[in-house]
Amino acid sequence: MSPNLLMTVWAHSGWRPELSVREWEALFGQARQSSLLARLAYLHVDKDLLRDVPDGPRPHLEGALRLADRQQHEVRWEVDCIRRALHGVDTPIILLKGAAYLMANLSTARGRLFSDIDILVPHDHIESTENALFGAGWISDERDAYNERYYREWMHEIPPLRHIHRQSYIDLHHTITPPTSRFKVDGQKLLRNIQPLAGYPGLFVLAPVDMVLHSAVHLFQEGEFGHGLRDLLDLHDLFKDFQKQPGFWDTLLSRADELGLQIPLFHALFHLRRLFNFIPPLQWEDRLGKMEPNPLSRALMAWMLGLALQPNHPSCDSRWTKLARWLLYVRSHALRMPMHLLVPHLLRKSWMQRFPKKP
Repeated sequence: MSPNLLMTVWAHSGWRPELSVREWEALFGQARQSSLLARLAYLHVDKDLLRDVPDGPRPHLEGALRLADRQQHEVRWEVDCIRRALHGVDTPIILLKGAAYLMANLSTARGRLFSDIDILVPHDHIESTENALFGAGWISDERDAYNERYYREWMHEIPPLRHIHRQSYIDLHHTITPPTSRFKVDGQKLLRNIQPLAGYPGLFVLAPVDMVLHSAVHLFQEGEFGHGLRDLLDLHDLFKDFQKQPGFWDTLLSRADELGLQIPLFHALFHLRRLFNFIPPLQWEDRLGKMEPNPLSRALMAWMLGLALQPNHPSCDSRWTKLARWLLYVRSHALRMPMHLLVPHLLRKSWMQRFPKKP
């Protein structure tokens, strides 16, 4: 068995649940660290293998299924609360990422766990949206003036909002990448192609190609890879759901060119091929090849991401894993901010970690 049992299970078409006790422990540890335990349980359900799992590990998978089901009911309730809280705000409310997958009934929502709900509104409606959410009980816990400025001037979202009673969290965005980012995306371009959610007046999701590109740039521009494998699986499932639509690939590649997201899309497809043997249609091979970064950058990213996309678990670590993740963390900041902002920001973060403020 490979040390990365989790990916072995996903990649092995003839997988059977025949593991030792120690291997089950490693598999569940990897799945929990990757937020994929419920997805692992659904994989067994889909292959009609859950009943073949030994009595010891089976309750862990069954419990994960119940937890995921309960969370999805809670998220649907929260989305309806958000819709009602914002009914007086004259702007479309766009759900992003996990909440969008769930409310649009996409396959990648199966077994997904949630820590927050992401929504997007036009930049000039951020204040009115935040005020309406405040009136409904969502407040910001951010009290540091520098962090407030960092979010509101340099980021694509405001500080997270927490509901004072239910402790649910909302991330309120005005675009999908920081305005200072190398991969800066104009939020107005996203709004032109949004699609309404049936049964939820005023709520929308991004167009299918924009969902794919958002997932790709979120994964490959972020510096934290604790959920990297889950996010890559999201991409895999999004492609499976959407590539059946007529003209999907042509629209996707043209949209990547329009939004300047060719490089994140290239990295996404490279690692989908490597881990899941996902191969785009051959007729698009030439256009995809034009998105390829220079050979040195491609080789370095392949090496770093090959390590970072492993489950964040001791059984999957090599001597180079920490270095690869640190380099990707540094790269993510270099992509998000120009040097004249980045250097002071990182120095301040280092100082605050060394000398944190007392509550």
